[in-house]
Amino acid sequence: MSMYAREFFAELGLPFTDATVVGTTYYAAPTPGPLRLRIDFSPTIRTCEYDGLRLATLHQDRGQLDAVVLRFEDHHTFDHRDATRGRTSQDAGYGKFKEFRDRPDWVPWEGAHTRGLRDAIEHYTTIWFPGAWTPCAPSRATGRTAGKAPFQPASRAGSRAR
Repeated sequence: MSMYAREFFAELGLPFTDATVVGTTYYAAPTPGPLRLRIDFSPTIRTCEYDGLRLATLHQDRGQLDAVVLRFEDHHTFDHRDATRGRTSQDAGYGKFKEFRDRPDWVPWEGAHTRGLRDAIEHYTTIWFPGAWTPCAPSRATGRTAGKAPFQPASRAGSRAR
Protein backbone atom coordinates (compact mmCIF):
# COMPACT_ATOMS: atom_id res chain seq x y z
CA MET A 1 0.00 0.00 0.00
CA SER A 2 1.67 3.20 -1.13
CA MET A 3 -0.05 5.64 1.24
CA TYR A 4 1.62 4.27 4.38
CA ALA A 5 -1.57 5.03 6.30
CA ARG A 6 -0.59 2.88 9.27
CA GLU A 7 2.60 4.91 9.71
CA PHE A 8 0.74 8.19 9.29
CA PHE A 9 -1.74 7.33 12.05
CA ALA A 10 1.11 6.06 14.23
CA GLU A 11 2.85 9.41 13.77
CA LEU A 12 -0.29 11.18 15.01
CA GLY A 13 0.25 9.39 18.31
CA LEU A 14 -3.41 8.88 19.16
CA PRO A 15 -3.79 7.38 22.66
CA PHE A 16 -6.57 4.88 21.88
CA THR A 17 -5.57 1.32 22.78
CA ASP A 18 -8.59 -0.28 21.11
CA ALA A 19 -7.75 0.87 17.57
CA THR A 20 -6.71 -0.52 14.21
CA VAL A 21 -5.95 0.60 10.67
CA VAL A 22 -7.80 -1.15 7.87
CA GLY A 23 -6.57 -0.11 4.43
CA THR A 24 -6.29 3.67 4.71
CA THR A 25 -8.86 4.08 7.49
CA TYR A 26 -8.28 4.30 11.24
CA TYR A 27 -10.95 2.81 13.51
CA ALA A 28 -11.06 3.21 17.29
CA ALA A 29 -13.31 2.69 20.28
CA PRO A 30 -12.01 5.51 22.49
CA THR A 31 -14.46 4.78 25.33
CA PRO A 32 -16.57 1.78 26.28
CA GLY A 33 -19.99 1.91 24.70
CA PRO A 34 -21.64 1.91 21.28
CA LEU A 35 -19.72 4.87 19.78
CA ARG A 36 -16.75 4.43 17.46
CA LEU A 37 -14.33 6.82 15.78
CA ARG A 38 -13.39 6.54 12.10
CA ILE A 39 -10.62 8.64 10.54
CA ASP A 40 -9.83 8.50 6.85
CA PHE A 41 -8.18 10.73 4.29
CA SER A 42 -10.39 13.39 2.70
CA PRO A 43 -10.07 13.31 -1.09
CA THR A 44 -10.10 16.36 -3.34
CA ILE A 45 -11.74 16.45 -6.77
CA ARG A 46 -8.49 15.11 -8.25
CA THR A 47 -7.73 11.39 -8.30
CA CYS A 48 -5.46 10.17 -5.49
CA GLU A 49 -5.09 13.65 -3.95
CA TYR A 50 -5.99 14.37 -0.32
CA ASP A 51 -6.40 17.66 1.51
CA GLY A 52 -7.22 16.56 5.05
CA LEU A 53 -8.63 13.99 7.40
CA ARG A 54 -12.30 13.12 7.73
CA LEU A 55 -13.36 12.24 11.27
CA ALA A 56 -16.68 10.50 11.84
CA THR A 57 -18.46 9.37 14.98
CA LEU A 58 -20.30 6.12 14.37
CA HIS A 59 -22.96 4.41 16.46
CA GLN A 60 -23.08 0.62 16.28
CA ASP A 61 -26.82 0.57 15.59
CA ARG A 62 -27.64 4.02 14.18
CA GLY A 63 -24.69 4.52 11.85
CA GLN A 64 -22.91 7.85 11.36
CA LEU A 65 -23.84 10.52 13.89
CA ASP A 66 -21.38 13.27 12.99
CA ALA A 67 -18.53 13.98 10.59
CA VAL A 68 -15.99 16.77 10.17
CA VAL A 69 -13.08 17.39 7.80
CA LEU A 70 -9.82 18.68 9.22
CA ARG A 71 -7.97 20.31 6.34
CA PHE A 72 -4.18 20.06 6.29
CA GLU A 73 -3.94 23.71 5.28
CA ASP A 74 -5.98 24.86 8.30
CA HIS A 75 -3.74 22.94 10.70
CA HIS A 76 -0.41 23.90 9.05
CA THR A 77 0.46 20.26 8.36
CA PHE A 78 2.49 20.91 5.20
CA ASP A 79 3.51 24.56 5.70
CA HIS A 80 7.21 23.76 6.05
CA ARG A 81 7.25 21.36 3.09
CA ASP A 82 5.42 23.83 0.85
CA ALA A 83 7.59 26.78 1.95
CA THR A 84 10.79 24.90 1.08
CA ARG A 85 9.34 24.13 -2.36
CA GLY A 86 8.29 27.74 -2.90
CA ARG A 87 4.56 26.96 -2.98
CA THR A 88 1.97 29.47 -1.89
CA SER A 89 -1.72 29.00 -1.16
CA GLN A 90 -2.47 29.92 -4.79
CA ASP A 91 -0.35 27.06 -6.15
CA ALA A 92 -1.75 23.64 -7.02
CA GLY A 93 -0.94 21.02 -4.40
CA TYR A 94 -0.52 23.50 -1.56
CA GLY A 95 -1.53 21.87 1.74
CA LYS A 96 -2.28 18.57 0.01
CA PHE A 97 -0.55 15.34 -0.83
CA LYS A 98 -0.83 13.07 -3.83
CA GLU A 99 -0.61 9.31 -3.83
CA PHE A 100 1.44 7.66 -6.56
CA ARG A 101 0.37 4.03 -6.78
CA ASP A 102 3.17 3.16 -9.21
CA ARG A 103 5.85 4.30 -6.72
CA PRO A 104 5.65 2.05 -3.65
CA ASP A 105 8.72 3.72 -2.10
CA TRP A 106 7.08 7.20 -2.13
CA VAL A 107 5.75 8.38 1.24
CA PRO A 108 3.28 11.09 0.15
CA TRP A 109 2.86 12.74 3.55
CA GLU A 110 6.57 12.87 4.34
CA GLY A 111 7.52 16.07 6.12
CA ALA A 112 4.08 16.53 7.68
CA HIS A 113 3.86 18.35 10.99
CA THR A 114 0.99 16.57 12.71
CA ARG A 115 0.74 18.45 16.02
CA GLY A 116 -2.08 20.74 14.79
CA LEU A 117 -4.06 17.77 13.47
CA ARG A 118 -3.55 15.85 16.68
CA ASP A 119 -4.80 18.79 18.75
CA ALA A 120 -7.89 19.10 16.53
CA ILE A 121 -8.57 15.36 16.82
CA GLU A 122 -8.22 15.65 20.59
CA HIS A 123 -10.71 18.53 20.63
CA TYR A 124 -13.20 16.58 18.50
CA THR A 125 -12.92 13.38 20.50
CA THR A 126 -13.26 15.10 23.89
CA ILE A 127 -16.69 16.25 22.76
CA TRP A 128 -17.93 12.86 21.54
CA PHE A 129 -15.83 10.62 23.79
CA PRO A 130 -15.41 12.32 27.18
CA GLY A 131 -12.59 10.81 29.20
CA ALA A 132 -10.84 9.27 26.19
CA TRP A 133 -7.83 11.59 26.54
CA THR A 134 -5.89 11.84 29.76
CA PRO A 135 -5.96 15.37 31.13
CA CYS A 136 -2.83 17.35 30.40
CA ALA A 137 -0.85 18.99 33.16
CA PRO A 138 -1.57 22.71 33.48
CA SER A 139 0.81 24.80 31.43
CA ARG A 140 1.40 27.31 34.23
CA ALA A 141 0.69 27.67 37.91
CA THR A 142 -2.65 29.14 38.92
CA GLY A 143 -2.25 32.79 39.86
CA ARG A 144 -3.94 34.67 42.67
CA THR A 145 -6.46 36.22 40.29
CA ALA A 146 -7.83 32.89 39.15
CA GLY A 147 -10.66 32.27 41.57
CA LYS A 148 -13.77 30.22 41.19
CA ALA A 149 -17.00 32.16 41.08
CA PRO A 150 -19.85 30.72 43.14
CA PHE A 151 -22.53 28.96 41.13
CA GLN A 152 -25.84 30.82 41.01
CA PRO A 153 -28.81 28.63 40.11
CA ALA A 154 -30.97 30.09 37.38
CA SER A 155 -34.17 31.65 38.68
CA ARG A 156 -37.42 31.64 36.80
CA ALA A 157 -38.28 35.03 35.47
CA GLY A 158 -41.87 36.13 35.83
CA SER A 159 -42.98 33.34 38.14
CA ARG A 160 -45.12 34.07 41.16
CA ALA A 161 -44.60 32.62 44.59
CA ARG A 162 -47.70 31.49 46.49
